[in-house]
Amino acid sequence: MKLSVRGEYALRALLVLTMHYGEKIVRIQTIAAEQNIPKKFLEQILNDLKRLGAVESKRGMSGGYRLARPPEHITLASIVRHVEGAMAPVSCVSERFYERCTCPDEARCPIRDVMMEAREAVVQIMERLTLADLRDRARRLEKPAAEPVDFVI
Repeated sequence: MKLSVRGEYALRALLVLTMHYGEKIVRIQTIAAEQNIPKKFLEQILNDLKRLGAVESKRGMSGGYRLARPPEHITLASIVRHVEGAMAPVSCVSERFYERCTCPDEARCPIRDVMMEAREAVVQIMERLTLADLRDRARRLEKPAAEPVDFVI
């Protein structure tokens, strides 16, 4: 699986909304500036995420976006599948977007076998992780590393 720029921006925008979950509506200009995402492209992405039911919007001067559901209930897999489609590295191992292999013997193809394992590993991780997990990682990574201690003997 390779995330496109659209997929990466979707996750980054959702992270901002997750960081503000329960507080307020977040203006699109704030998300765009904070994550360095072109505003017009971000509008398209957020409208797409609205169709998924992950975000909701409010129009007007005090308008913006917020998560439509608790971040613990939105998996990374649901977002990536909605924005990107298949999470499989090759289409012949995709459960939802399967396309027949071009190799001579699909059942005995070692490349397909390896790609199936890779897909399973990615899917397990992405199904397990939620936007809340992403928020928690962001907070952990924000904390400065401990200063090295010089020991004088």
